[in-house]
Amino acid sequence: MAVPAQLHSIIFSFILLLLSLFDTSLSQPQTPSPAPAPPPPSDSCNGIFLSYNYTGGHAIPPTDPTNQAYRFESTLTVLNNGRHELKSWRAFVGFQHQELLVSASNAVLADGSSFPAEVGNGTVLAGFPISDLKSAVETAGDRAQMEVRVGLVGTQFGVGAPDVPMPLNISLVNDGYSCLNATNEGNNVMHVCCIQDDLNSDSNNGVNDEFLARQEGDLVIMYDVIRAYSDNYWAQVSISIHNPLGRLDKWQLSFDWMREEFIYAMRGAYPYVVDTTDCIFGRQGQHYKEMDFSQVLNCERRPTIVDLPPTRANDSILGRIPFCCRNGTILPPLMDPSKSISSFNMQVYKMPPDLNRTELVPPQNWKIKGTMNPEYECGSPIRVTPSQFPDPSGLPSATASIASWQVVCNITQSKQAVPRCCVSYSAFFNDSAIPCNTCACGCNNNPSQTCSATEPALLLRPDALLIPFENRTAEALSWADIKRRSVPNPLPCGDNCGVSINWHLLSDHKDGWTARITLFNWGDSSFEDWFAAVQLDKAVPGFEEVYTFNGSKLLGSNNTLFMQGRPGLNYLLAETDGAKPKKDPRVPGTQQSVISFKKKSTPGIEVAAGDGFPKKVLFNGEECALPTRLPSKAPMVSGRSSVFGFLTLALLLLMQ
Repeated sequence: MAVPAQLHSIIFSFILLLLSLFDTSLSQPQTPSPAPAPPPPSDSCNGIFLSYNYTGGHAIPPTDPTNQAYRFESTLTVLNNGRHELKSWRAFVGFQHQELLVSASNAVLADGSSFPAEVGNGTVLAGFPISDLKSAVETAGDRAQMEVRVGLVGTQFGVGAPDVPMPLNISLVNDGYSCLNATNEGNNVMHVCCIQDDLNSDSNNGVNDEFLARQEGDLVIMYDVIRAYSDNYWAQVSISIHNPLGRLDKWQLSFDWMREEFIYAMRGAYPYVVDTTDCIFGRQGQHYKEMDFSQVLNCERRPTIVDLPPTRANDSILGRIPFCCRNGTILPPLMDPSKSISSFNMQVYKMPPDLNRTELVPPQNWKIKGTMNPEYECGSPIRVTPSQFPDPSGLPSATASIASWQVVCNITQSKQAVPRCCVSYSAFFNDSAIPCNTCACGCNNNPSQTCSATEPALLLRPDALLIPFENRTAEALSWADIKRRSVPNPLPCGDNCGVSINWHLLSDHKDGWTARITLFNWGDSSFEDWFAAVQLDKAVPGFEEVYTFNGSKLLGSNNTLFMQGRPGLNYLLAETDGAKPKKDPRVPGTQQSVISFKKKSTPGIEVAAGDGFPKKVLFNGEECALPTRLPSKAPMVSGRSSVFGFLTLALLLLMQ
């Protein structure tokens, strides 16, 4: 059938239109496709990638134009892009805005502090309950096992919008890793890559692929699970001193249960407070409906544990645990290795969903302290190889624990800590003694106090050191009058120290010199097995003998003397009443000895000019406050009064 001419014309026109449109499209410039997004910074890190992301915050009450408080929220991410598993990860966040950290998900503070905590000078976070991060190689790139995100919430001061309170830096603090400089991305993100050192490539894995290597420290706490059941387990806790000058007296140990555990029974130690309130009114009471909670020892989230007295050592219910029941005293190994460890057992009940004998979680945030001892800062528990114990049946074999964690604690000196002992100076060439500093161990905050906390302590006649401070006023004023010295008004406050130590330079001659050390106990409790350590920068190589105490150079040190009481004389007794209590002042417990030195091994030593006085003194591990000045070699007013004072002090001490 023939096609009409009009239809031919329409088809031809349509073809021409299509050709023209195609030609136009070819002539127009093509819009380029968008460039692909750059890969995330973590992709270029072949180690441990850390990032800190500030997510928000706002002002919180009260209003303070000079130092406003703000809530902040941020996320710390730790990602293992390395070849090996990262065990017990620990990350430093360099906070710098007076931050108070209120909470942290998936982490605890590595120094053992509990929330809220002041972290304005930076802090180290440790993973919990996710402490180990596997590598991509062993998980086929499963990021859930390679990464942890820590949600941080806290308070910071002075940085409001649009400014962002970012930390100074972030880094990984695990041994064997080196971190590059942190990089800022915008104003709210910081990240850094930390690479494992080739020379220490195995340091992260410890002795094998499963456990970390055991660490050294001033004090070590072992948490060993020795029996395990579905809903409870028995743990053995051991505390051991490793520092030659470390010590604990009447120790108190505390920690945080993280999964609602509670203590059912104990042997070798006891809770400071027996309290089951939290169990009876909490989830524990709902779950263990048939349990007699009158038999439970403690349900506090943060219990405090104390040692038992020696009279309980053979108790069939509470005692019969090796190294228990010493009234909380742990000595340095140098004094007695058998007394450098304390141990106890406790039965711990667990809560759902941990009702499986393999679900074992150690407590966190460990703290330990003593009466007059150094302060210890404890890290977070790390999983180590199971401990081995002698077979209880006496067979020549060892029994391994089911699981073991190690907590390492080191001696620290916080800025807020005040000493609990002090030192006074005296010398044969000056008839005045320089007593302990004013408020050396803190001052009384009583508003009615009428003494000065800033005036230097008044010089004394040496025998006045035997008199309690509250009875020294007449002696101090009389001595100032004899020496024609003015006295301030009000008079200086006392030192408020429980123990004071007098260091007296006794003689100085061509071949050698001597000093006398006297210990005073002003407290109500005696010190058994006491020790003192004296650091002399130049004199110790010439040490000859301590005459009344057991004394020696501290092993591994060339500038410290270590002294302790001899057997039978190892008590520094408490303060007692005078001979006539209604008239005489109380008398401190004292111990005294002379120490001799030779000059042959210390050429050039200037004893009277300062080399004969200690640079540091410790009593039972506690560092004592030293005077801020030395006795001068100014002419003495009366040689007779000087000799009389020193002889009186020595005779009074010998008569006690």
